[in-house]
Amino acid sequence: MNRIEARKKAEVLVSKMTLEEKSSQLKFNAPAIRRLGVPAYNWWCEALHGVARAGTATMFPQAIGMGASFDRKLVRDMAAVIAEEARAKYNAYSKHGDRDIYKGLTFWAPNVNIFRDPRWGRGQETYGEDPFLTSRLGVSYVEGLQGKGPVMKAAACAKHFAVHSGPEAVRHSFNAEVSQKDLYETYLPAFHALVTEAKVEAVMGAYNRTNGEPCSGSKTLLKKILREDWGFEGHVVSDCWALVDFHEHHKVTKTPEESAALAMSAGCDLNCGKTYQFMTDAVKMGLITEDQITEAAVRLFTTRYLLGIMDGSSYDKIPYSAVESGSHLVLAEKAACRSMVLLKNDGILPLDKKKLHSISVIGPNADSRAALIGNYHGTSSEYITVLEGIRRTAGRSVRIYYSEGCDISEPKTEGLAQDGDRIAEAVTAAEMSDAVILCLGLNESLEGEEMDTGNHVGSGDKTDLLLPEPQRRLMEAVAKTGKPVILCLMAGSDIDLSYADQHFSAILDLWYPGARGGKAAAEVLFGQKEPGGKLPVTFYRSEKDLPEFTDYAMKDRTYRYMKKAAQFPFGFGLTYSPCTVEKAELIGEPSFEKDLFVQMTVRNTGKRKTEEVLQVYLKKKDAADAKDNYSLCAFERISVLPGKTAAAKLRIPKEALLTIDEEGHAVREGRHFRLFAGLSQPDKVSEKRTGMKPVRIDFMLT
Repeated sequence: MNRIEARKKAEVLVSKMTLEEKSSQLKFNAPAIRRLGVPAYNWWCEALHGVARAGTATMFPQAIGMGASFDRKLVRDMAAVIAEEARAKYNAYSKHGDRDIYKGLTFWAPNVNIFRDPRWGRGQETYGEDPFLTSRLGVSYVEGLQGKGPVMKAAACAKHFAVHSGPEAVRHSFNAEVSQKDLYETYLPAFHALVTEAKVEAVMGAYNRTNGEPCSGSKTLLKKILREDWGFEGHVVSDCWALVDFHEHHKVTKTPEESAALAMSAGCDLNCGKTYQFMTDAVKMGLITEDQITEAAVRLFTTRYLLGIMDGSSYDKIPYSAVESGSHLVLAEKAACRSMVLLKNDGILPLDKKKLHSISVIGPNADSRAALIGNYHGTSSEYITVLEGIRRTAGRSVRIYYSEGCDISEPKTEGLAQDGDRIAEAVTAAEMSDAVILCLGLNESLEGEEMDTGNHVGSGDKTDLLLPEPQRRLMEAVAKTGKPVILCLMAGSDIDLSYADQHFSAILDLWYPGARGGKAAAEVLFGQKEPGGKLPVTFYRSEKDLPEFTDYAMKDRTYRYMKKAAQFPFGFGLTYSPCTVEKAELIGEPSFEKDLFVQMTVRNTGKRKTEEVLQVYLKKKDAADAKDNYSLCAFERISVLPGKTAAAKLRIPKEALLTIDEEGHAVREGRHFRLFAGLSQPDKVSEKRTGMKPVRIDFMLT
């Protein structure tokens, strides 16, 4: 069924409804209309990295880890698994009359906001700091989730539209002030791609205001840009209880009725919250018309018809056995390995079991389930922590010593003990071992959404980039033993790793790797699998290198605009078998009128089969409005056998050649360009850490 057919059916159905019935369908927990055969439906469902909050489901790495994979197909395959399990669960639950929250087919994912500041607690939900990477992975997610069949398998939602990335503590009253250049150059491209390329079914407004307008009631964002300029045909949903903020915090309205009318007039069809219960009163007060309510209801029922909820579809036969099936779990482990970023390795990795008699596994995240899952997660039937994964992988011949070492953030683990009550145990375990695997980081109680479940710090944002003090104390104590230390970092954001970089033998960033992520981590540590990720965010040396958190200007933020050197740069990540770019050349005559293609040949100079991420960055040399630095414009994951070469042709979209001017217009400015084709960005830190420089390709447009 195409959209035109679905809309016609929706129009017929909605025409039979009273004003009160139509209004009731604009709430996220839409009630049944029995006289018309309309079942109840709850629109609020989550699926950031697996079906969330609805019971058992396959759990993939957190979104930031999927961003680190730089793998479009992997993200698409993950989303297809999510849709399959969503259908299986929906079929089973609805059969038993369970139409509760989180158990439908309209998922409020992906989060394609730009991770512009590493202090933002929800940055873990994004694909990172780069608009191009975010747009490519976001498009893949939508394509995988929605499918290509005559019936939409599940509906995706691009959130949070737009210019939204903290601070969490003030999001309900905050006004994000942004220039037109930054708006169109950084904050909108991913949304534009999801709407125009992937045909995402829904868009969610943000909590904050943007340039004075509340995002969930912004005529600039929702009417002009989204519907008029981009031709969006799906439905718009408010963030949850965001409309209450209109009158209680933003103070742009005075009453719930006015807030409902403002959101409806701007084009917000669905309310996550309770403000639309005042919709009929708003009509009676002359604030909006019944025709506006009718149009919103039609849009929502169009989505329900497209999903086959009203008429049924072949997806109704998907059995519950699809949930956590063997192939789904294999894909989740593959994703975990490809998300892990090897930041440092003095040669200690991969570990050789034949040369090890004992290993100590130390740290608050070593045996932690919370460190596996991130936020917006589902429930797994099995959790494999890093400690458990190492036990399974190391085998009986290697003695494993374990110590929690410290609490994740509190000064002691036992209430009546002295501060640092597990330090002595950790040092003893390290002294008994040939190597130490130190598992540190954060979890969703320390970084996440404002007042989210388990978040005990209130806002969910970080105040700095340091690990909690008890973990820093543990690091220093373990380092003093003189034993080789491998740091396994589990967090969803940039962490200051300066001490670890100076004192430890290796650093492996696991992010939040999913329910069975400990198995993948162990297999990577022991060389059964490769660490396959690249950083999707910049690891800064300090938060002091950043502007104020509330400053939404992109100056001095992310690799595209920063002037100071990074600690670990965007796009950086090592492998166990080094590769070099032997050749890179531009194919054909470059032009503003068509896409560009770069042919790259890579040689594996090591002794293991490996995968690398080819990266191409573009610098506009003579465009007055060009970005300060260069921008990612193409990437491709490639597999290379030891001692062999492999080649790939990368497409650079013609839009990358355009420059965003101060008014936000994409213009043809400048004629001289430079491409950097390599395995990292062309910064000095990456070059020093990898020992390689990308190939430079200069070209001119006539």
